[in-house]
Amino acid sequence: MTDMYEYAYYDYTEEPGVNIDFDISWLIDLIQSLDECDPNPCLNNGVCENLDSGGYTCSCPELYKGKRCQKFENPCKNVKCGQGECVFTQTAPFYECKCKAPYQGPTCRKAAACRPNPCLNGGTCKKGRTRTKFECICPSGYSGKFCQVGPNDCYEGNGESYRGFVSETADGKDCLPWNSHLIPTSANMTDGEGGLGPHSYCRNPDGDSSPWCFIRKRNKLDWHYCNIRECQEPETVPTVPVIYETTTVLVTQTPPSQAFAQCGRPEPGRAIARIFRGKKALPAAHPWQASVQYRVRGSTKDFKHICGGILVGSCWVLTAAHCLNDMHELQVELGGMLLDKKEESEQIISVEKALMHEDYKQTPDALHNDVAMLKLKGPKGQCAKETRYVKTACLPSGPFPDSSECTISGWGLTETEQYSNQLLAAKVHLIPKASCNDPSVYGNRLDNSMFCAGHLEGADSCQGDSGGPLTCEKNGTHYVYGVVSWGDMCGMKNKPGVYARVNHFIDWIVDKLRTDM
Repeated sequence: MTDMYEYAYYDYTEEPGVNIDFDISWLIDLIQSLDECDPNPCLNNGVCENLDSGGYTCSCPELYKGKRCQKFENPCKNVKCGQGECVFTQTAPFYECKCKAPYQGPTCRKAAACRPNPCLNGGTCKKGRTRTKFECICPSGYSGKFCQVGPNDCYEGNGESYRGFVSETADGKDCLPWNSHLIPTSANMTDGEGGLGPHSYCRNPDGDSSPWCFIRKRNKLDWHYCNIRECQEPETVPTVPVIYETTTVLVTQTPPSQAFAQCGRPEPGRAIARIFRGKKALPAAHPWQASVQYRVRGSTKDFKHICGGILVGSCWVLTAAHCLNDMHELQVELGGMLLDKKEESEQIISVEKALMHEDYKQTPDALHNDVAMLKLKGPKGQCAKETRYVKTACLPSGPFPDSSECTISGWGLTETEQYSNQLLAAKVHLIPKASCNDPSVYGNRLDNSMFCAGHLEGADSCQGDSGGPLTCEKNGTHYVYGVVSWGDMCGMKNKPGVYARVNHFIDWIVDKLRTDM
């Protein structure tokens, strides 16, 4: 029996469910921007123009304003869509209400079951007892609420080429439209890019392991993999008999070396689309990312994620000193994306010993020298195995300039918030120390072993874990420049995250690494 679908009617003022503060003017004021247009300081495809009097001005695209086009004017703010979703469009007024059947436009207030017929592929619409209740009777081989899923609807490989019509996650959640107002940068989305467009069908535009979609979870933006079956490969039957010969081959294996082939060179499938920045991390894009996990010593309980970490050698993980507790037994997970699922790419390695910086100090105002090294267990200095998903980050040879764009990654664990099961990533800009120590920011709480960096995707997200990496890229190589340390609340205005400055601790880190040589 096909399920009945009924949507209760109500009217309300539609506002972004994630409570995103798009105004990051406070961050722009902290960053000392260059006066030239190379590189382009204008965000969101803004056009930079040099001024005769010095400095520059940004010509911003529609819906953006601010000194660097950093402020997004959400056209869906205060829009009433009743039983629908406010979505962005490419032409003025740059929004419309996308109604849930059987509600109709322009504001999704009126309902008329089966008029017009919402059922696809020859499906028959059967009215229910009220005008908001209906069911689709689907032809043989078709399924879905609207008979939109055909008998050959499946994905091949990792699903990057999938262009089917499933719009439901594996756990039964309805997918959001790709141009939903909950996805702020979807206003810049181009139709056809990765199969995206003004629809809610599952896609894999970023080279993930299978098709997925965004969903609304507890009034916040999240994402899940979709309820799509994988296409079965056709069986190949040989037309002529094949004679197999057994050959014995002598293989000489070279003992594995402790040193990885190279550091700081990820191998993601392809560049991640801007629309997903801060919400999804691309597989293999952060291969040095570690999940530091713990359980009480002597316990047989499962290990739990507590902090992030950075693989800097086959047997060494850099993390934050404040993550350590003498009562904890530790292990690290490398190469994984999901904390709640076993993955073929992951490596789980026990921690042999934890070395906290000798001058680590916690005060009411700050965490000083907040770094630690975890020595992993392994024979003859070989612990982690280098793969596409597991690589070391390079150590910096010097400072990166202020305003540099760098990357944080992790599962978003903080002292007051729950964390995501999926690895997240986001862009941040390095902020001058003088600005960080401004009275309106952190006063004089930062010493030379620290720096601060600000998130450019809104003040609601915290993608980094304590102990996790901040990496900066130069000429295609990624250097671990910071370790997530502390801050006054997550994403709070004028309170950017504070990081342990890795180049300040280079001698200490290298000294630990040499104990394996």
